[in-house]
Amino acid sequence: MDDGSTSPAVAAVLSTGEVERLYSGLSVLVSTASEGRPAAALAAFGALDLLLDPDLLRRAQEPEATPSLSWAGRERFASSLVELRELAFELEALAVYACSASVDAMGLTPADVEERFDGVLSTPRFLRQVEGARLLFV
Repeated sequence: MDDGSTSPAVAAVLSTGEVERLYSGLSVLVSTASEGRPAAALAAFGALDLLLDPDLLRRAQEPEATPSLSWAGRERFASSLVELRELAFELEALAVYACSASVDAMGLTPADVEERFDGVLSTPRFLRQVEGARLLFV
């Protein structure tokens, strides 16, 4: 998608720090990309923090992070969230970028995100790149 040749079907700005909302956003993106339709995401602030968290499984099982879930449902939810995150980074049809302003404001470097993300983009550049896509804000 970097060359702009294929406009994504769905694009999302992921900024939430809430694991339940992030799960929903990733689910839409991963489902779209799994069907072979291009999708793209720009991870900002809270979502960027969650996507980079090496302990996301534990974090998603905390009752205060998932107040609407039952005790039994938390473990399944947390495992599914981690799987969605891994799929998001693996699927060829899904490009996941880190927001440049978030990287800067969070004290991260491009090296902190370049291993997993498809790059670092500003919001205006991301929006130009996904023009014509169904845009979600999560």
